[in-house]
Order: sequence, then structure tokens, then C-alpha cells
Amino acid sequence: MNAQPQPADAGAPATPARRPRVMVLFGGRSGEHAISCATAGGVLRALDRDRYDVLAVGITPEGRWVLADDDPDRWSITEGRLPRVEDARAHVQLPQSSSDREVHLVANGDVPLPLGEVDVVFPLLHGPFGEDGTLQGMLELADVRYVGDGVLASAVGMDKHMMKLVFAGQGLPVGPFVVLLPGAYDRDPQGQTERIRPLGLPLFVKPARAGSSLGITRVDDLADLPAAIAEAERHDPKVVVEAAIVGREIECGVLGGHHGERARASLPGEIVVDTGRHTFYDFEAKYLDEASVRLACPADLPDDVTRRVREIAVQAFEALGCEGLARVDVFVTPQDEVVVNEINTMPGFTPFSMYPRMWEATGLTYPELVDELVRLALERPTGLR
Repeated sequence: MNAQPQPADAGAPATPARRPRVMVLFGGRSGEHAISCATAGGVLRALDRDRYDVLAVGITPEGRWVLADDDPDRWSITEGRLPRVEDARAHVQLPQSSSDREVHLVANGDVPLPLGEVDVVFPLLHGPFGEDGTLQGMLELADVRYVGDGVLASAVGMDKHMMKLVFAGQGLPVGPFVVLLPGAYDRDPQGQTERIRPLGLPLFVKPARAGSSLGITRVDDLADLPAAIAEAERHDPKVVVEAAIVGREIECGVLGGHHGERARASLPGEIVVDTGRHTFYDFEAKYLDEASVRLACPADLPDDVTRRVREIAVQAFEALGCEGLARVDVFVTPQDEVVVNEINTMPGFTPFSMYPRMWEATGLTYPELVDELVRLALERPTGLR
């Protein structure tokens, strides 16, 4: 065999390609600050440091961006202690133009310290000011790629009112609900109660734009409605009141497709709550009282119901124009009807959370899932798409 001609510099050592730089961003101003920190701990541990450079950045409850500890153990929930991003003298500054990828550390009166370029942001913020499209809009303005859903999908997915309108408009099954716009109940409590009465009892009163079951109350007597609305309004001036759906609580993870392919759905999982300790899957049951909750994955469902749950989950993902990831929560009634409850565009993402557990049951380990999400973000163009 004849030797192939070699380029003139064939003997020169190749310049190693720079590893993509991932900013893991977490904390934030919402009531889900601690859950965001716990999520970040899992992702920091799972990111392959041979494949990616990692920059950990936390947002304090007051909204200040600071360099954060890269140690995953620092951000775990242990013995009921909720982690928190603490303030620092210097703050982190994103790139200031679309032609810039450099992140800086800035302190009053000091020369900005370059922290290097960032190729993709992994925003692990839950709730308002992070999951609701506000942060996504900021990253779009900076022309920085990021993991997960865009501005519109994040905003609609965060607002249970708008979410239900979009789902219903796309023909997806949703349960009966009433929306209380800011101040509506205070102006006319009797009139609003009459709007709610046809929903029946029990019903659930929720902040329209909060997650992790914050501010949610189960109401079994309309006499308890004012207190439930007041509790929801502590988290959001807009309130959603939902009729109770009798059925099993089933969740399904959705993962975006590569290069225009359709999104993928995981095997569904089921949340089984000890009703002697919790009347529903509230904040304490989710994060502080693990013994009262069983997460069954995959859920024990007939094959045809499993297929329907997975298809409806992908349809919900597509209805909002989601990208990257989402968790779709549904009820499966005793008659095997599937009713969409909500979509979560940045679901809990600790290794023990339902979203990664469902994907592990489907064949994708936690580190593989983290890597898949970063690769999807790096493939995605910035700007309109």
C-alpha cells in the first residue's frame, strides 16, 4: 500500500481543543432558593470534569451574583438544614455584549477580574426570578447559550393560569379551575366565592407562579377559603383555585431531541404519599419528610395508559414550545383517563428527584442526563430559533 501524503506540519503536536465552560447558576430570590442549591449540588457532582470546565455561581436571596463553592456537599440538605448562598464583597458580571463571552468578578473600586469565557449556563433556579423567563431573557440579551427552556416556555410554564389556557387551547385535558386576579378576592369576597363554589370540595388553592408546593392549601370547607387565599397570596398576588381530581399522581420526564428530532418521554413515575401524615404532596413531604413519601418508578400502569401518559407529556412539552427538559405532572383517574396537572420547566434535579430517577429507569444515568442537557444547549443557536 502506498503511503498517504502527510501535511507539512504533521509532526507538530496538535493544540488541544478547549473544553466547553459550563456556569452552574443557582440560588436566587424565590422561596425555592434552598431547593435550587440542593439541585446544584447534584449537578456539580455529576458534571464530567474531564469534558467540561465548571464555574459555580450563586445568586443570593437579595439577587447578588457571587462566586460559589464548587464542593457539592456544601449545597446538600442535611438534617433539615437548608443551604443558602451567602453574600460576598465581589459580584459576578455576565458578558456585556453579544461579541463577548468573558465573565468578570467585580468589586467596588477594583479593576474587574476576568474569570474566563463561558460557553453555556446551566440555570438551576426554581420559581420566580429564575425559572419564569426573566433569567432566560437576560441570557438571551447577553447572547449566551443556556440549558433548558426559552423565555416564552419558561414564563408560561411558571404561570399555572396561562399554562392551563395554552394546554386547553391545544386540546389537552385539564381539570376545572378558577383564577383570582390580584385584589379580586379582597374587592368582592362573596362574588369570588360564588365563582369558586361550583368546583366542589375538596379544592386546592395555589399561588399562580410558585413551585415546590409552596403556599398550597387543601380546602375541605369553604369557611377555610379566605385563609387559604391569604396563604397563597403570600407567595403571589394571582391565585389559582383548582377542583380536586380523584386519581393517582403520575409524573413523566421529557427531554428535548437532537437536531430537530422530536422530544423524548421517560417511563412515568408515581408519587405515593402517606395520607396519615400529609393530605397532599406538600413542601415538607417533598423535601423534609422523606419517610412519608414513596416514589415508584416506573409507575405500575397498564401499557396503554403508560403510552398515553408519555404521548400527552410530549404534547404538553410541544404546546409550550419547550426546549431541553421539563417534567409533566398528570392525574390518572380510576377510569384510566389522563388529566394534565402542570408542567415544570426546571424540575427538581437532585439525584433523588423524580425527574432524573424516571430517566434512570428509562436507561439514562444521572451523569449521562446532565451531559445530555449540556450537549443539547451547546447545539442550540442563540437568538430566534
